[in-house]
Amino acid sequence: MSGAPIGIFDSGVGGLSVWRQIVHCLPAESTHYVADQAHVPYGNRSAVEIQEYCLAIAEHLVSEGCKAIVVACNTASAVALEPLRQRFPQLPILGLEPAVKPAVQLTRSGVVGVMATPATFQGQLYRATVGRTASAVTVVEQVCIGLADLVEQGDLEGPHCDAALQRFLAPMLAAGADTIVLGCTHYPFVIEAIRRLVGPSMAVLDPAPAVAKHLADVLRQGALLAKSSAVAEHRFFTSADPEAFDRAVARLVGAQCSSEALIWRPGPLLRLASAPV
Repeated sequence: MSGAPIGIFDSGVGGLSVWRQIVHCLPAESTHYVADQAHVPYGNRSAVEIQEYCLAIAEHLVSEGCKAIVVACNTASAVALEPLRQRFPQLPILGLEPAVKPAVQLTRSGVVGVMATPATFQGQLYRATVGRTASAVTVVEQVCIGLADLVEQGDLEGPHCDAALQRFLAPMLAAGADTIVLGCTHYPFVIEAIRRLVGPSMAVLDPAPAVAKHLADVLRQGALLAKSSAVAEHRFFTSADPEAFDRAVARLVGAQCSSEALIWRPGPLLRLASAPV
């Protein structure tokens, strides 16, 4: 069981920001990454749709023998984490929540900005986190419609990306925020552009390193860590165009791979084609 892969999934390429931290933190661990690009972004979809997609993807990862699953998507975590844990009680299943708690500890102005999707802000996980940790500060919630799409398209810098980011950042800056939380796994891929636009005095928080560390702790406690001598293998799956996804993986995390195409049916995700990674 310790040699089994870790399953990681997102609506698209955003979860690769979590994948790269997991690979950095746990270099001996193999992974299976699923990008449900046929339905990206999840942030504009209903909770019922998101739960349906997530359950199907988890079924696929379980069928592949994964020993743990990381829901590398804030939106999916917000609405589907508990249903997934109920469906697969035998597996450690980790999700993401916006890094509001560390932001509260860092802020000097008492104003924290959170960039996320509508579904994340509406989810019980986010609301519980804010209620539990942020009562003493002002939280400015900024919906970033279209930002995940820019990342999916590879538009990570330049005038178009800057204009979109400035539009999202302006309300938080006007409110006096000195700390910004990236509440979507797509957003770390534009973190350098954000930092350039807001200046060095602004703290911009990516939760992915903390997720990787937590995963390491969970695997260690469950005696599920791979042997340090293990040679990691990484497989990638997409529900859309595998060649386009391969290019995105190379562009965003520098990995050269051949991804496996999946197709959505009213039920499980079915593999269309397979190629070695």
